[in-house]
Amino acid sequence: MATLLATAVASIGGAERPGQVEMARAVEKAIESGEHVAAQAGTGTGKSLAYLVPAIRHAVEKQTTVVVSTATIALQRQLVDRDLPRLAEALGPQLGTELKFAILKGRRNYLCLHRVQTGVPEEDEGPSLFDPQQLSSLGRQVKRLNEWADETKTGDRDELVPGVGEQAWRQVAVTAKECLGAQRCPHGTECFAELARAEAGEAHIVVTNHALLAIDALEEFQVLPEHDVVVVDEAHELVDRVTSVATGDLSAAAVEVAARRCGRLIEEATADRLKEAAEGLGLLLEDMPAGRMDVLSPALGNTLVVVRDAAHGCITALGPDKKESDPGDMAARKAARSSLEELHETAVRMLEAFQPEIAQRFDVVWLEKPFVQDGRPKRPPALHVAPIGVGGLLRTTLFEQRTAILTSATLTLGGSFEPLARQWGLPPLGESTSKDARTAAEGLAQTATEKGEETEVVWSGLDVGSPFDHPKAGILYVARHLPQPGRDGLADAYLTEITELIEAAGGRTLGLFSSMRAARQAADELKDHLSHPLLCQGDDSTSLLVKQFAEDERTCLFGTLSLWQGVDVPGPSLQLVIMDRIPFPRPDDPVSSARSRAVAARGGNGFMAVAATHAALLLAQGAGRLLRSMDDRGVVAVLDPRLATARYGGFLKNSLPPFWATTAPDTVRGALRRLDTAATDAP
Repeated sequence: MATLLATAVASIGGAERPGQVEMARAVEKAIESGEHVAAQAGTGTGKSLAYLVPAIRHAVEKQTTVVVSTATIALQRQLVDRDLPRLAEALGPQLGTELKFAILKGRRNYLCLHRVQTGVPEEDEGPSLFDPQQLSSLGRQVKRLNEWADETKTGDRDELVPGVGEQAWRQVAVTAKECLGAQRCPHGTECFAELARAEAGEAHIVVTNHALLAIDALEEFQVLPEHDVVVVDEAHELVDRVTSVATGDLSAAAVEVAARRCGRLIEEATADRLKEAAEGLGLLLEDMPAGRMDVLSPALGNTLVVVRDAAHGCITALGPDKKESDPGDMAARKAARSSLEELHETAVRMLEAFQPEIAQRFDVVWLEKPFVQDGRPKRPPALHVAPIGVGGLLRTTLFEQRTAILTSATLTLGGSFEPLARQWGLPPLGESTSKDARTAAEGLAQTATEKGEETEVVWSGLDVGSPFDHPKAGILYVARHLPQPGRDGLADAYLTEITELIEAAGGRTLGLFSSMRAARQAADELKDHLSHPLLCQGDDSTSLLVKQFAEDERTCLFGTLSLWQGVDVPGPSLQLVIMDRIPFPRPDDPVSSARSRAVAARGGNGFMAVAATHAALLLAQGAGRLLRSMDDRGVVAVLDPRLATARYGGFLKNSLPPFWATTAPDTVRGALRRLDTAATDAP
């Protein structure tokens, strides 16, 4: 393995780093022993090669498949377009075989040729399509998709640049449950999704995403090829992605679509009962307050029962699929059955969510109401149901079934692996941790295995560090003198602080804000007062804004959540990262608040286990935007004084890279001016 790694590093013109070698050995050991490993590796370590090389060696020697799961499209593309082709060329002679790799996504990510040929069912064309302006825009996008269908070799949505909206994509894609199946579909032999699955079935390395990893765990049918090892890169995102996939939704619009889909296939009276259920649900949700529901009201309970029973009646009326049906009829029946079954399952799940005592519940239900734009709601009200914890699911479907390597630049919170590991469903490690880190993990151990008996799961944590000299390369500045952040937007003192920091830095600033409202306020109020260009997320596509920010050294970019984790801008264009406040989840966030309550009910500290852990993770990710190459220098400025004054501040700071720290405004402004001068004078 050491020889293969050296060859791999040489093939990309790099140099081996001690952390990379240490991680590769740990991955190799985990694969051989079957024990899981969580490996934290800072930016610049070369962690992709550190897990790919031992994974490739194992897959080739055992003639098996290793799955690599990522959270972002950018990392998928890096692996498939850059890392794996280079490794295939470099390692092929030593491996004695051609390395095969493939990318695999959920079926809805691939264009469906049958849907392109037959068009979207008329029943799906809801009232929104009668808006002339919206219909015109949709028509142009669908026309473009039909033209692309004749050109694309993969049908992969992510390869369509620029992309199209969700409504347009729905016209040309189907879910797994709506699919006719390769045997029955007239386009089965040329189906993009089937071709991708076939390619993945023969590959040594299959690159996928956390969502498909979750679907493979949740569904009764197998989605991914057989594999005995899975690498979870960007593992800090795993819990949120699995939670998202496991969330069910119910709205009057969804019930109406299901009723229209089955309307021509069953007796009118049976379909009408579902239409009436949709009307009743819509009227009720309009009058209900938004937010988390702890008690099922009689009105909502009765309405959910009506939806459940009406959907079940339609499913029964549909009967089994007829094998002799023509593809058009079969597609209509599949689409109807898929919608009805999803409605029925979601209504049942919502009704069952309220049955246990609050402290014993597995799911949380809430009502989301859309914001109003131009006097009209953006979308109708919708009910959601999500798991309070996914540790039990991950433990039984991932850690008890195969060897897992979990890696990221951010896995230790408060200096410990425990807080994240408990959320994944892993048992206590028994490592020596700080009191705050132990507190952040307590109460999660019991939620990790909600159902079924435990089997032994063995894992270890490894922090291979970073090649960066953080104390010399970066400063952590906490604006201790500022007032605590309020709820009514950014105070004048914050806007003044941001202005002075940016002017000292000569621009070169990434502003990370806890809400889009705050980012927009800062941009609107400072744009005319700064002597440097200022961009704000939402002004254009995020990728174009980041590109413009990187190319013009004195430009500033303000934005929110996706920028906290998705920006990679090395060099003098980014020498100051500003975070307006500690990014705690909103107090009214239904899932976070339910998780916090569940932890407290089990004797833990809900704030530390949920809110502080969430904030620590995002702070670490945001601070990680600063140093992206060995020559980078700069400042991370946190304007929220609670990082220096609150009791939990130590836990949060221990989650950040070990920058040199100060609370002195003059010191940090002087450092920024020197950095600006050095960057300006550089050849």
